[in-house]
Amino acid sequence: MTDFSNLPYRPNVGVALFNRDGKLFVARRADLPGEIWQCPQGGIDEGEDPRTAALRELAEETGCTRATVLAERPEWLAYDLPTELIGRALGGKYRGQTQKWFVLGFEGTDSDIRLDLHLPAEFDLWEWIEPEDLLQRNLGFKQELYEKLLPELKTLYQAASSDWLRTNRA
Repeated sequence: MTDFSNLPYRPNVGVALFNRDGKLFVARRADLPGEIWQCPQGGIDEGEDPRTAALRELAEETGCTRATVLAERPEWLAYDLPTELIGRALGGKYRGQTQKWFVLGFEGTDSDIRLDLHLPAEFDLWEWIEPEDLLQRNLGFKQELYEKLLPELKTLYQAASSDWLRTNRA
């Protein structure tokens, strides 16, 4: 068996996008079998600031450019890929990812969400859901990650959203 413990973690950002009704954006992966859902996320480019990466990844994956950063999870959170994916996923160069998560407020309309702007599309379907309903979705190997993150992301949204909601109510 190969020892992957010497492989690094890939720097990554995650985006919890909330609309004005407090619902969370989730999307179904187009490239994975089994109806796997997740929030937008992606790698941080060399020399790129994590906040900039979060907005870029959101735009690339969803077409959304109308969002405001409301909060940032202070700590980075690392996770390992499942053994069968190490050496294959993420270009085969990483054992997993270390993520910086951001809470964003959606300032657009649903028509601003376009999953087909960057091909191949990462997602093929999206929804606004109650945040607690996320854990009822098939999250694949990221289930434990979301179980840990979700309460924190909801708390960050609730703490940061009152001013944003007051000034951005449609």
